[in-house]
Formats: sequence, C-alpha cells, structure tokens
Amino acid sequence: MPQTVLAPPTPGPRSARASPTRQRDPFFDNAKFLLVTLVVIGHNWGSLPSGLDTVKAAYCVVYLFHMPAFILLCGYFSRGFECRPDQIRTLLARVLAPYLLFTLAYKTLYAVLWDAPFALDPTEPTYLLWFLIALFLWRITSPVWRAVRHPVALSVAVSFAAGLSDVDYALALPRVLMFLPWFVLGLRLRPEHFRRLRTPLIRTTAALIVTAAVATSYALAPAHDVRWLHMQYGNDALHTAWPGYLLARTVLLVASAVLVAAFFALVPARRTRFTELGTATMFPFLAHGLLVRAGQAYGAYDLLGLLGAGAVLATTLLGAALAWLLSAAPLRRALRPFVEPRFPRRLVPVERT
Repeated sequence: MPQTVLAPPTPGPRSARASPTRQRDPFFDNAKFLLVTLVVIGHNWGSLPSGLDTVKAAYCVVYLFHMPAFILLCGYFSRGFECRPDQIRTLLARVLAPYLLFTLAYKTLYAVLWDAPFALDPTEPTYLLWFLIALFLWRITSPVWRAVRHPVALSVAVSFAAGLSDVDYALALPRVLMFLPWFVLGLRLRPEHFRRLRTPLIRTTAALIVTAAVATSYALAPAHDVRWLHMQYGNDALHTAWPGYLLARTVLLVASAVLVAAFFALVPARRTRFTELGTATMFPFLAHGLLVRAGQAYGAYDLLGLLGAGAVLATTLLGAALAWLLSAAPLRRALRPFVEPRFPRRLVPVERT
C-alpha cells in the first residue's frame, strides 16, 4: 500500500511550539503491514496447483476482505487529497512512476523466463500492478466523491453496474469500478469509527466470525469460483443472469464488510515488532510479485503442491518471510529509487512572489 499520510493544517506559532511533530497511530501501521503480508501470502497460495480444498478455502476467506480493507485504508488516507499541485506531484512520483518502472521490470522478467514478446503497453496493467493504476484513478477523483450526496450508495451502484456491463480491462477499469465502494467508504470514515471496534466484546466476536468464515469456506471449497472475488469479471463471464449476479454481489459485499470489520477489530492498537514495517508497505507489495513469478517459472509451487494441505502452512510461512524481508531497511534502501523515486526538481514550478 502506498505510504500516504495526510498533511495536517499549517499550525500557528503556539501550536507549532506545542506539537513540533505529528505522532503516527501504530494501529494503522500495524494494519497496513498485516494486510500487505496477506497480499504476499495470497499470491503464494494462488500460485499453488488447483484442486487443494484447504488452499482454496484459505484463499477465499482472505480474498473476501484483504483487498477491500487495503483499499478502504487508501481511501481513509486520501481524505485530505484536494488535487493541489504538491499532491499531484506526490501522486505522480509515488504511484504513477513506480507503476511504469515495475511494468518495465515485469515485462522484462516475462521475456527472460517465459520468452514472452517484450511489448510495453502502460494501459494494460501487469499482474498486481493494477492496484497502482486503480489507486491513481481513485485518488484523483476523491474530491468528486466528497462533493456528491450519498457517495457510498452511489459508488455501490457504479460497482454493480460495472459488473453488468462489458467493461474493457484497459487501465484495470473493471477492478477500479467494482472495488470503488471500499475507497469511497474509506473517504467517509473517521478515527473514532476504528476505535469503536476495539472493545473486548467486539474483538471476541471478531475472532469467532473469522473462525466461522474459515470453517464455512472449507465446507464450501469445492463449489467456490474464486473469480467472483477478483472483481474483474462481469455477469456474462461468470455465466450468471443479472438478478443472480446482483444477489451474489450483495451477499459478497455484506460478507466482506463483516470480515473487514472483524479484521480491524483484531489489529493490535499498540506498537509491535512490525509497526515500523507498516510505514513502507509499498516495498514488499511491488517486489514480491517478481519473486512469485520467478517461482512459478521454475516450478517451485508445483513442488510445494505435493505437500497437500501442508502447502498452506509452507506458503503462509514463505509469504510472511518475504513480506518481512522485503520491508527490511537494507532492501528498502536498494529499492527506493524504483519504489519512491523523487519528482525531478526541474519539473517543479517556481513560485513567484
């Protein structure tokens, strides 16, 4: 997840002396690192051979909530985005530039490992890079969603309509539109909404909900069509008539909302050993996909699949280790020119006084 911290209002002399720095809330850094770890683990699970019910069950539970929660936080941290020139420059440098650089990296990897033709088309997102182009479009339109009435309901209508339409995948538009409600909901949330989830009763209930979700998913695993969770396919691709499609999407939306709330209820609010790693989640997010793709090319996941149900444990540990390693300071320093490139100074306009 890109690191996007809201800029506080410019303080007056008294407030500047009283509060020279803005404290980060460890709750959000903890949540971001846990979510990016789940992204890494999920991509490892998704690379295993199909037919493993244990893998499929775990995959479905995680995919019900981890991207919605990820996107919700992006919306939450976009509340102060007003399309100011400095914000646009940050968006170009921290979202669009890494998208282009890693598009080049993925295309090069595909050409080397799979002899795929080297063809760059920035309008066709590669693998997980759809999220960056989606974030760019969501954030650039966030002032619109703050200006309209009933933005969450409107975004849900847009999401459902996109699933009933034949939307081309250019710029990842199906996912941009179908995941949109979570970003808009994040724009509407305030810190107190998250604090209300931290009571002992809600946390206990959340643990029970997650346990029930895992058990239910395992029981239904053979019938799962995971394409419903990718928010990329419309009703025609899923061979579902529009009434059934709208009903299924509504059920999935409600189930996702319950699991998203349960996740945030279970996130620790205190500082932990991984809190600091949550300040730089873009690094593991962008880099791990290259390693997963390389593992696929060399057959590593076919070997792990031979472990059967044990493949879930093996790939979970592998994914967690990758997320931790790619968040470590030495690798962050090496990857910083590609993940957090600086905006060229010569392109910054000179303010005239």
